[in-house]
Amino acid sequence: MGQEITSTNPVVKAVIEGSAPRAAQLAAARGMLPLPQADLLELLVALNSGGDDELSSIANETLRSQPTDGLEAAVRAGEMAPPVLSYFVGRDDIPKGAHEAILVNPATPVSAIASFASTTTNGSLLELVSINQQLLIQNPELLDAILTNPARTAEAERRALEIRREFFEKERGAQQIANELRARGNEAAAEFFEQAEIGAGSDSLSMEDALLLAEHIEVPDLETDDSWLGLEYIEEIYEETEEQRHASIGKIIGELQQEGEDISGERISMINRVMRMGVKDRVRLGMKGDREARNILIRDPNKLVASAVANNPRITEQEVEMIASMRSISEDILRQIATNRQWSRSYNVMHSLARNPRTPIANSMTIMSRLQMRDLISLSKNRNVSDAVRRHADRLVRSRTGGRN
Repeated sequence: MGQEITSTNPVVKAVIEGSAPRAAQLAAARGMLPLPQADLLELLVALNSGGDDELSSIANETLRSQPTDGLEAAVRAGEMAPPVLSYFVGRDDIPKGAHEAILVNPATPVSAIASFASTTTNGSLLELVSINQQLLIQNPELLDAILTNPARTAEAERRALEIRREFFEKERGAQQIANELRARGNEAAAEFFEQAEIGAGSDSLSMEDALLLAEHIEVPDLETDDSWLGLEYIEEIYEETEEQRHASIGKIIGELQQEGEDISGERISMINRVMRMGVKDRVRLGMKGDREARNILIRDPNKLVASAVANNPRITEQEVEMIASMRSISEDILRQIATNRQWSRSYNVMHSLARNPRTPIANSMTIMSRLQMRDLISLSKNRNVSDAVRRHADRLVRSRTGGRN
């Protein structure tokens, strides 16, 4: 019969596959074989939907005569095969508790639930279907089934409409905006907009915020490599409270003010929008954003976000030199710059790292051997760096001058 068989009973398998003697098939269709309830129902449902008219007719009568009082318990125990669940969810003469158990059973085929949702006259059972948000998001045909059923309750309709509006209408709107950005040649912005978490959650962006931030994207996916990040796990690893986000905003604004940068209301708004993003979106923005986005996110207290900025393929030597001199930057980022093959060839970047007291000492020691004499002399007298760095600079000066300084 070509049906998937859940039962491991060889008798059930033989009857369903048609290899059992005719007499055994007829006895099975009449429910005369001594089988557990789950096996018997699977066999009867298979025969009922099979191509043998005689067996199908007999099995249908037998199914209709089967007691249903123990059906709910059997379903909740996980004993029923998916075809059996599909069969009984379509029957309106089984107890309500059995219907509820079938509708929430993950083994019940979605097609059977959709068929039920479009035809049932029981509004409370429709509400039960509408509560399963994940199922409806994954199978939008269920939304249509609920919304077109005249028996739907106001609550079932409200839930279905909310899910459609939140997860499908917004998605279509976002895709339309992405298409418009792409049509204007802003491929990188379109890609970012498509990947951004747009919604009502605390880690989500509004459509307006996502569009504003997309205007600061200049790096397309083709130029980035985020395979090292494990983006799908970021939000689980890095949980942020509202207080932490407010503190981060204050930190970034304070640093920019200390550096004498213009902090207009528009720029503060931009910082707020950026820092309201979840960590995953901030990482993407750091790797793909323009100079303004990079200037904000390099100051992000989350090291992963700052590291993404340092990996931005469009970051300039001037920016890296500025980062290398920042006293508030994480040691991990300074180490990342010091060991980067491209930036290690820049004398100005290495000189800035050597003068930064936050640069790990091991990196500073390596860098100093490449510094020019005048810079080593200056470093040996620099009270802002550690004693170890000053002493090593002094040793290098003496070594190059034969002990004269």
